[in-house]
Amino acid sequence: MSELEQTLQLLRAALGDAAVLTGAAINPRHHSDWTRHAPACPAALLLPRDTAQVSAALRICNERGQSLVPQGGMTGLAGGAVPRAQDIALSLERLDGIEEIDTAAATMTVRAGTRLERIQQAAAEAGLLFPLDLGARGSCQIGGNIATNAGGNAVIRYGMTRDLVLGLEVVLADGRVLNLLNKMIKNNTGYDLKQCFIGSEGTLGVITRAVLKLAPPPGAQSTALCALPDYAAAVALLRRLQRRLGTPQAYELMWQDFYRLGVSWLETTQAPLAEDYPLYALFDSAATAEALQDALQGAFDDGEVIDAVIAGSQAQARQLWKIREATGEFPNRLQPLNFDVSLPIGRIGDFAERCRQRLDARWPGNRSVYFGHIGDSNLHLTVDCRSLPQPAPILEVEELVYTAVGEMAGSVSAEHGIGLLKREFLHHSVSPEALQVMRQLKLALDPRGILNPGKLFD
Repeated sequence: MSELEQTLQLLRAALGDAAVLTGAAINPRHHSDWTRHAPACPAALLLPRDTAQVSAALRICNERGQSLVPQGGMTGLAGGAVPRAQDIALSLERLDGIEEIDTAAATMTVRAGTRLERIQQAAAEAGLLFPLDLGARGSCQIGGNIATNAGGNAVIRYGMTRDLVLGLEVVLADGRVLNLLNKMIKNNTGYDLKQCFIGSEGTLGVITRAVLKLAPPPGAQSTALCALPDYAAAVALLRRLQRRLGTPQAYELMWQDFYRLGVSWLETTQAPLAEDYPLYALFDSAATAEALQDALQGAFDDGEVIDAVIAGSQAQARQLWKIREATGEFPNRLQPLNFDVSLPIGRIGDFAERCRQRLDARWPGNRSVYFGHIGDSNLHLTVDCRSLPQPAPILEVEELVYTAVGEMAGSVSAEHGIGLLKREFLHHSVSPEALQVMRQLKLALDPRGILNPGKLFD
């Protein structure tokens, strides 16, 4: 009997035959994430139903030196949950459920496999809000959101996922269970260990439960789309809105190329604003339409805004947001090479121009589009590989973009993580000393290197 078969025999004894799948019994969606990068059928797929079974699985794999890849909803965009053929994948999908909503503490305790959309709905039914929101809400799982420190549209007001997590339960590589569950905002009792696991992409432990911080619902809100003369006006408008109306629920910026693309893909032929402006800001505000109108009048007077439309209904607001959500069509209509970077807010406009100039100089006629949540310093850039020489020089494009990020003291990953796809470029944003400490932490918590090997760094 091979080493692998002996390991699987032990896992079946601990989890049950139905929780250990191999070969064709493994659904292909466990072969790769949304990137479709390097798909591979893992040696086995584990489907534990509770923390005790996760603990047993990790203990067995650690003792046997068997590599293991934690998986959530498989909606990642950096290859962080992609297994190799020799790895065992551990899916958290059966650890599903909301255990408690504490309205006094404004917290929700959930199991790691619970879908984000279900959490949002449960919070709304309790008269509260879980602010994390992203396009994959119907498929992604909260454990994966936490493991990747997911961002989304509402970060400008509520922060990243790490700002929405009060407590965790985590299983370490050797099977020990860390109970870090906590409902208090103030808890100053030594190292905040939960932060080690938020954003660690399953390389330090497996998250099994979480205590989430809820917020009051925002109430009625107004949605506006504004045409802007330049990037400086986009920052000035944001600061004006914050002074006059409070921080927006979302503040999205679209360069002209992205706006034209999004409008062209709308079912309606009517563009809400002309398509020849340099930039467009789309935002949601808790202010009334009248208050928003007053704030925008000042922006018009000062030249920050040159045209604008305020949605008169929820249907009109959804139509405006469809332009920004054109990214969902990228895999169907483009051959996208996506970048998710962050930079100091004041330098994002210069960065976009620098990238555009360098891409045009290297590959004349290339097609790239720029958009992002600039209020939280996040820019997205997508290059259509169909507009490049074939085969597309992907590594050369990546090096061009990430070099520019490093030159401007930015981050090569704003909200999608490092995974497999960005580990070669991590040095543009993380110093050798910091990388060394990361490796030391990995060695301390996973000395045999069984958890998600090859992710973040080799």
